[in-house]
Amino acid sequence: MTDDASVISRVDGRIGRLTLNRPKALNALDLDMIRAMTTALLGWRDDENIAGVVVDAAGDKAFCAGGDILALTSAPAGDLSYPRMFYAEEYRLNTLIKEYPKPYVAMIDGIVMGGGVGVSVHGTRRICGDRTLFAMPETGIGFYPDVGGTYFLPRLEGKVGTWLALTGARLKAPDVFALGIATDYAPSDQHGQIIARLVEDTRVSTDIGEIIDSLTGRPEAGRVPLALINKTFAANTVEGIIDALEEDDGDWARVQKKFLNSKSPMALKVTLQQMCEGQNMGFRACMAMELGLSLTFVAGNDFAEGVRALLVDRDNAPLWRPSRLDKINKDDVAGYFIPLPENQYLTFLDGET
Repeated sequence: MTDDASVISRVDGRIGRLTLNRPKALNALDLDMIRAMTTALLGWRDDENIAGVVVDAAGDKAFCAGGDILALTSAPAGDLSYPRMFYAEEYRLNTLIKEYPKPYVAMIDGIVMGGGVGVSVHGTRRICGDRTLFAMPETGIGFYPDVGGTYFLPRLEGKVGTWLALTGARLKAPDVFALGIATDYAPSDQHGQIIARLVEDTRVSTDIGEIIDSLTGRPEAGRVPLALINKTFAANTVEGIIDALEEDDGDWARVQKKFLNSKSPMALKVTLQQMCEGQNMGFRACMAMELGLSLTFVAGNDFAEGVRALLVDRDNAPLWRPSRLDKINKDDVAGYFIPLPENQYLTFLDGET
Protein backbone atom coordinates (compact mmCIF):
# COMPACT_ATOMS: atom_id res chain seq x y z
CA MET A 1 0.00 0.00 0.00
CA THR A 2 1.04 3.61 -0.46
CA ASP A 3 1.79 5.91 2.44
CA ASP A 4 -1.40 7.89 1.74
CA ALA A 5 -3.61 4.85 2.37
CA SER A 6 -5.92 5.17 5.38
CA VAL A 7 -4.39 1.96 6.72
CA ILE A 8 -0.77 1.20 5.84
CA SER A 9 -0.34 -2.57 5.71
CA ARG A 10 3.03 -4.25 5.28
CA VAL A 11 5.17 -7.14 6.44
CA ASP A 12 8.35 -6.29 8.32
CA GLY A 13 10.40 -9.39 9.01
CA ARG A 14 7.97 -11.81 10.63
CA ILE A 15 5.64 -9.07 11.86
CA GLY A 16 2.49 -8.00 10.05
CA ARG A 17 2.18 -4.27 10.58
CA LEU A 18 -0.93 -2.09 10.41
CA THR A 19 -0.72 1.67 10.83
CA LEU A 20 -3.92 3.70 11.12
CA ASN A 21 -3.20 6.64 8.85
CA ARG A 22 -5.79 9.38 9.12
CA PRO A 23 -4.03 11.64 11.63
CA LYS A 24 -5.98 14.77 10.64
CA ALA A 25 -9.16 12.87 11.54
CA LEU A 26 -7.55 11.51 14.72
CA ASN A 27 -7.42 8.15 12.91
CA ALA A 28 -11.19 7.69 13.21
CA LEU A 29 -12.28 4.43 11.63
CA ASP A 30 -14.20 4.51 8.40
CA LEU A 31 -15.46 1.56 6.40
CA ASP A 32 -12.42 1.45 4.13
CA MET A 33 -10.14 1.18 7.17
CA ILE A 34 -12.23 -1.60 8.68
CA ARG A 35 -12.07 -3.52 5.42
CA ALA A 36 -8.33 -2.97 5.00
CA MET A 37 -7.62 -4.25 8.52
CA THR A 38 -9.88 -7.26 8.04
CA THR A 39 -8.27 -8.19 4.72
CA ALA A 40 -4.74 -7.93 6.12
CA LEU A 41 -5.53 -9.91 9.27
CA LEU A 42 -7.20 -12.68 7.31
CA GLY A 43 -4.22 -12.86 4.97
CA TRP A 44 -1.75 -13.16 7.84
CA ARG A 45 -3.82 -15.48 10.02
CA ASP A 46 -2.69 -18.71 8.38
CA ASP A 47 0.65 -17.49 7.02
CA GLU A 48 3.30 -19.45 8.92
CA ASN A 49 5.87 -16.76 8.08
CA ILE A 50 3.98 -14.23 10.22
CA ALA A 51 4.68 -14.52 13.96
CA GLY A 52 2.34 -11.74 15.07
CA VAL A 53 0.67 -8.43 14.27
CA VAL A 54 1.45 -4.92 15.53
CA VAL A 55 -1.05 -2.08 15.16
CA ASP A 56 -0.02 1.54 15.66
CA ALA A 57 -1.14 4.93 14.38
CA ALA A 58 0.20 7.94 12.52
CA GLY A 59 0.59 11.22 14.39
CA ASP A 60 1.06 11.80 18.10
CA LYS A 61 -2.46 12.91 19.04
CA ALA A 62 -4.50 9.75 18.69
CA PHE A 63 -4.32 6.02 18.28
CA CYS A 64 -7.95 6.14 17.14
CA ALA A 65 -10.58 8.57 18.43
CA GLY A 66 -13.57 6.46 17.40
CA GLY A 67 -15.66 5.65 14.38
CA ASP A 68 -16.66 7.90 11.50
CA ILE A 69 -19.87 8.98 13.23
CA LEU A 70 -20.87 11.69 10.76
CA ALA A 71 -21.11 9.11 7.98
CA LEU A 72 -23.53 7.11 10.11
CA THR A 73 -25.90 10.03 10.60
CA SER A 74 -25.82 11.43 7.06
CA ALA A 75 -28.15 8.83 5.50
CA PRO A 76 -31.81 9.71 4.84
CA ALA A 77 -34.09 9.20 7.83
CA GLY A 78 -35.11 5.57 8.16
CA ASP A 79 -32.40 4.27 5.82
CA LEU A 80 -30.31 1.88 7.91
CA SER A 81 -28.48 0.20 5.03
CA TYR A 82 -25.16 1.98 5.60
CA PRO A 83 -25.19 1.75 9.43
CA ARG A 84 -26.09 -1.96 9.18
CA MET A 85 -23.18 -2.58 6.82
CA PHE A 86 -20.73 -0.45 8.85
CA TYR A 87 -21.52 -1.97 12.22
CA ALA A 88 -21.66 -5.54 10.93
CA GLU A 89 -18.22 -5.22 9.34
CA GLU A 90 -16.78 -3.42 12.36
CA TYR A 91 -18.08 -6.06 14.77
CA ARG A 92 -16.72 -8.85 12.57
CA LEU A 93 -13.33 -7.14 12.77
CA ASN A 94 -13.58 -6.85 16.55
CA THR A 95 -14.37 -10.56 16.74
CA LEU A 96 -11.51 -11.45 14.39
CA ILE A 97 -9.13 -9.57 16.72
CA LYS A 98 -10.56 -11.20 19.85
CA GLU A 99 -10.21 -14.69 18.36
CA TYR A 100 -6.94 -14.10 16.47
CA PRO A 101 -4.66 -17.14 16.80
CA LYS A 102 -1.45 -15.08 16.77
CA PRO A 103 -0.28 -12.30 19.08
CA TYR A 104 -2.02 -9.03 18.24
CA VAL A 105 -0.17 -6.08 19.77
CA ALA A 106 -1.79 -2.62 19.91
CA MET A 107 0.35 0.44 20.59
CA ILE A 108 -2.29 2.62 22.25
CA ASP A 109 -0.78 6.07 22.62
CA GLY A 110 -2.81 9.27 22.42
CA ILE A 111 -6.60 9.27 22.27
CA VAL A 112 -8.19 5.83 22.24
CA MET A 113 -11.97 5.99 22.28
CA GLY A 114 -14.94 4.17 20.81
CA GLY A 115 -13.92 2.33 17.66
CA GLY A 116 -10.27 2.70 18.67
CA VAL A 117 -11.01 0.65 21.77
CA GLY A 118 -12.54 -2.04 19.56
CA VAL A 119 -9.34 -2.48 17.53
CA SER A 120 -7.07 -2.53 20.58
CA VAL A 121 -8.57 -3.80 23.81
CA HIS A 122 -9.48 -7.24 22.41
CA GLY A 123 -5.90 -7.87 21.33
CA THR A 124 -3.35 -10.05 23.09
CA ARG A 125 -1.20 -7.16 24.34
CA ARG A 126 -2.00 -3.45 24.65
CA ILE A 127 1.01 -1.23 25.27
CA CYS A 128 0.02 2.23 26.51
CA GLY A 129 2.19 5.33 26.42
CA ASP A 130 2.36 8.61 28.34
CA ARG A 131 -0.09 10.36 26.02
CA THR A 132 -2.80 7.71 26.39
CA LEU A 133 -6.30 9.08 26.95
CA PHE A 134 -8.91 6.34 27.13
CA ALA A 135 -12.70 6.73 27.23
CA MET A 136 -15.96 5.22 26.10
CA PRO A 137 -17.94 8.50 25.82
CA GLU A 138 -20.91 7.24 23.81
CA THR A 139 -23.73 8.09 26.26
CA GLY A 140 -22.83 11.74 25.67
CA ILE A 141 -23.94 11.44 22.05
CA GLY A 142 -27.05 9.40 22.75
CA PHE A 143 -25.40 6.06 22.06
CA TYR A 144 -23.89 3.24 24.15
CA PRO A 145 -20.38 1.71 24.49
CA ASP A 146 -20.27 -0.77 21.63
CA VAL A 147 -17.31 -2.46 19.81
CA GLY A 148 -17.31 -5.19 22.44
CA GLY A 149 -17.95 -2.92 25.43
CA THR A 150 -20.76 -5.32 26.33
CA TYR A 151 -18.10 -7.96 26.99
CA PHE A 152 -15.01 -6.22 28.33
CA LEU A 153 -16.49 -3.46 30.50
CA PRO A 154 -18.44 -5.71 32.90
CA ARG A 155 -15.28 -7.79 33.33
CA LEU A 156 -13.21 -4.90 34.73
CA GLU A 157 -12.67 -4.77 38.47
CA GLY A 158 -15.77 -4.14 40.58
CA LYS A 159 -18.08 -1.53 39.12
CA VAL A 160 -15.37 0.24 37.11
CA GLY A 161 -16.89 -0.85 33.80
CA THR A 162 -20.31 0.49 34.75
CA TRP A 163 -18.75 3.80 35.83
CA LEU A 164 -16.79 4.15 32.58
CA ALA A 165 -19.79 3.16 30.46
CA LEU A 166 -22.24 5.58 32.05
CA THR A 167 -20.07 8.64 32.66
CA GLY A 168 -17.60 8.46 29.76
CA ALA A 169 -14.82 9.13 32.28
CA ARG A 170 -11.37 9.68 30.77
CA LEU A 171 -8.38 7.70 31.96
CA LYS A 172 -4.68 8.37 31.54
CA ALA A 173 -1.94 5.76 31.23
CA PRO A 174 -1.51 4.91 34.94
CA ASP A 175 -5.18 4.02 35.37
CA VAL A 176 -5.47 2.36 31.97
CA PHE A 177 -2.63 0.07 33.06
CA ALA A 178 -3.81 -0.39 36.64
CA LEU A 179 -7.27 -1.48 35.51
CA GLY A 180 -5.96 -3.96 32.94
CA ILE A 181 -7.27 -2.08 29.93
CA ALA A 182 -3.63 -1.94 28.87
CA THR A 183 -1.47 -4.97 29.59
CA ASP A 184 1.83 -3.07 29.37
CA TYR A 185 3.35 0.40 29.60
CA ALA A 186 6.28 2.11 27.93
CA PRO A 187 7.06 5.82 27.53
CA SER A 188 5.66 7.20 24.31
CA ASP A 189 9.07 7.94 22.84
CA GLN A 190 10.02 4.28 23.17
CA HIS A 191 7.13 2.82 21.17
CA GLY A 192 9.00 2.99 17.89
CA GLN A 193 11.94 1.20 19.45
CA ILE A 194 9.67 -1.54 20.78
CA ILE A 195 8.25 -2.16 17.32
CA ALA A 196 11.77 -2.27 15.87
CA ARG A 197 12.84 -4.77 18.52
CA LEU A 198 9.79 -6.94 17.85
CA VAL A 199 10.71 -7.00 14.18
CA GLU A 200 14.34 -7.88 14.87
CA ASP A 201 13.84 -10.32 17.74
CA THR A 202 11.11 -12.34 16.04
CA ARG A 203 13.62 -13.25 13.35
CA VAL A 204 15.10 -15.66 15.93
CA SER A 205 12.29 -16.09 18.49
CA THR A 206 8.52 -16.22 18.11
CA ASP A 207 7.86 -15.61 21.81
CA ILE A 208 6.39 -12.15 21.36
CA GLY A 209 5.13 -12.04 24.93
CA GLU A 210 8.63 -12.59 26.30
CA ILE A 211 10.03 -9.90 24.02
CA ILE A 212 7.41 -7.39 25.18
CA ASP A 213 8.04 -8.27 28.83
CA SER A 214 11.70 -7.37 28.38
CA LEU A 215 10.87 -3.97 26.89
CA THR A 216 8.04 -2.62 29.04
CA GLY A 217 7.56 -1.56 32.64
CA ARG A 218 5.03 0.06 34.96
CA PRO A 219 3.80 3.66 35.04
CA GLU A 220 3.16 5.59 38.25
CA ALA A 221 0.33 4.35 40.45
CA GLY A 222 -3.23 4.76 39.22
CA ARG A 223 -5.67 7.11 40.94
CA VAL A 224 -9.09 5.68 40.16
CA PRO A 225 -11.07 5.66 43.45
CA LEU A 226 -12.15 2.01 43.36
CA ALA A 227 -13.85 2.01 46.74
CA LEU A 228 -15.96 5.05 45.85
CA ILE A 229 -16.88 3.61 42.46
CA ASN A 230 -17.91 0.28 43.95
CA LYS A 231 -19.98 2.06 46.59
CA THR A 232 -21.80 4.54 44.36
CA PHE A 233 -22.21 2.57 41.11
CA ALA A 234 -23.51 -0.67 42.62
CA ALA A 235 -27.24 0.05 42.23
CA ASN A 236 -29.21 -1.75 39.54
CA THR A 237 -30.93 1.45 38.35
CA VAL A 238 -29.51 4.75 37.12
CA GLU A 239 -31.70 6.54 39.64
CA GLY A 240 -30.20 4.40 42.41
CA ILE A 241 -26.69 5.32 41.29
CA ILE A 242 -27.57 9.02 41.32
CA ASP A 243 -29.08 8.64 44.79
CA ALA A 244 -25.85 7.04 46.02
CA LEU A 245 -23.82 9.88 44.55
CA GLU A 246 -26.07 12.45 46.24
CA GLU A 247 -25.73 10.62 49.54
CA ASP A 248 -21.93 10.67 49.30
CA ASP A 249 -21.89 14.37 48.34
CA GLY A 250 -18.09 14.57 48.05
CA ASP A 251 -16.33 16.45 45.28
CA TRP A 252 -15.78 13.31 43.20
CA ALA A 253 -19.43 12.24 43.58
CA ARG A 254 -20.67 15.68 42.56
CA VAL A 255 -18.58 15.55 39.39
CA GLN A 256 -19.94 12.11 38.49
CA LYS A 257 -23.51 13.28 39.02
CA LYS A 258 -22.85 16.26 36.76
CA PHE A 259 -21.53 13.90 34.08
CA LEU A 260 -24.61 11.69 34.32
CA ASN A 261 -27.01 14.63 34.15
CA SER A 262 -25.46 15.68 30.82
CA LYS A 263 -26.00 12.30 29.14
CA SER A 264 -28.95 10.92 27.20
CA PRO A 265 -31.37 9.43 29.76
CA MET A 266 -32.29 6.64 27.37
CA ALA A 267 -28.65 5.87 26.63
CA LEU A 268 -27.93 5.67 30.37
CA LYS A 269 -30.79 3.25 31.00
CA VAL A 270 -29.93 1.01 28.05
CA THR A 271 -26.22 1.06 28.89
CA LEU A 272 -26.78 -0.04 32.48
CA GLN A 273 -28.92 -2.93 31.22
CA GLN A 274 -26.18 -3.71 28.67
CA MET A 275 -23.65 -4.05 31.51
CA CYS A 276 -25.97 -6.47 33.33
CA GLU A 277 -26.56 -8.58 30.23
CA GLY A 278 -22.94 -8.67 29.07
CA GLN A 279 -21.38 -10.04 32.24
CA ASN A 280 -22.84 -13.49 31.55
CA MET A 281 -22.53 -13.62 27.75
CA GLY A 282 -19.83 -14.91 25.42
CA PHE A 283 -18.05 -12.55 23.08
CA ARG A 284 -19.92 -13.46 19.91
CA ALA A 285 -23.27 -13.23 21.67
CA CYS A 286 -22.30 -9.76 22.88
CA MET A 287 -21.39 -8.64 19.38
CA ALA A 288 -24.61 -10.04 17.92
CA MET A 289 -26.62 -8.16 20.54
CA GLU A 290 -24.67 -4.97 19.85
CA LEU A 291 -25.71 -4.97 16.20
CA GLY A 292 -29.34 -4.82 17.27
CA LEU A 293 -28.65 -2.16 19.88
CA SER A 294 -26.69 0.00 17.44
CA LEU A 295 -29.36 -0.07 14.74
CA THR A 296 -32.06 0.75 17.29
CA PHE A 297 -30.08 3.75 18.53
CA VAL A 298 -29.34 4.97 15.00
CA ALA A 299 -33.04 4.78 14.15
CA GLY A 300 -34.00 6.83 17.21
CA ASN A 301 -33.77 10.49 18.17
CA ASP A 302 -30.92 10.73 20.63
CA PHE A 303 -27.99 9.52 18.52
CA ALA A 304 -28.67 12.00 15.71
CA GLU A 305 -29.36 14.74 18.23
CA GLY A 306 -26.22 14.02 20.22
CA VAL A 307 -24.07 14.09 17.09
CA ARG A 308 -25.70 17.36 16.03
CA ALA A 309 -25.17 19.03 19.40
CA LEU A 310 -21.63 17.85 20.08
CA LEU A 311 -20.06 17.37 16.65
CA VAL A 312 -22.00 19.39 14.05
CA ASP A 313 -23.52 22.55 15.55
CA ARG A 314 -21.37 22.21 18.68
CA ASP A 315 -23.91 24.03 20.83
CA ASN A 316 -23.60 21.33 23.51
CA ALA A 317 -27.36 21.53 24.05
CA PRO A 318 -28.85 18.23 22.90
CA LEU A 319 -32.61 17.85 23.14
CA TRP A 320 -32.92 14.33 24.46
CA ARG A 321 -36.19 12.44 24.05
CA PRO A 322 -37.26 11.40 26.63
CA SER A 323 -35.69 14.27 28.53
CA ARG A 324 -35.76 12.67 32.00
CA LEU A 325 -35.02 9.27 33.50
CA ASP A 326 -38.45 9.06 35.14
CA LYS A 327 -40.11 9.21 31.72
CA ILE A 328 -38.52 5.90 30.69
CA ASN A 329 -40.05 2.59 31.73
CA LYS A 330 -38.75 -0.99 31.63
CA ASP A 331 -40.56 -1.74 28.39
CA ASP A 332 -38.86 1.20 26.69
CA VAL A 333 -35.47 -0.22 27.65
CA ALA A 334 -36.44 -3.78 26.78
CA GLY A 335 -37.35 -2.63 23.27
CA TYR A 336 -33.66 -2.04 22.54
CA PHE A 337 -32.84 -5.66 23.32
CA ILE A 338 -35.38 -7.33 21.02
CA PRO A 339 -33.36 -9.68 18.76
CA LEU A 340 -33.06 -8.77 15.11
CA PRO A 341 -35.05 -10.82 12.59
CA GLU A 342 -33.24 -14.01 11.64
CA ASN A 343 -32.32 -12.70 8.18
CA GLN A 344 -30.54 -9.74 9.83
CA TYR A 345 -28.47 -11.66 12.40
CA LEU A 346 -24.82 -10.73 12.61
CA THR A 347 -22.80 -13.26 10.62
CA PHE A 348 -19.13 -13.77 11.42
CA LEU A 349 -16.24 -14.30 9.06
CA ASP A 350 -16.54 -18.07 9.37
CA GLY A 351 -20.17 -17.90 8.26
CA GLU A 352 -21.56 -18.61 11.73
CA THR A 353 -24.21 -16.49 13.46
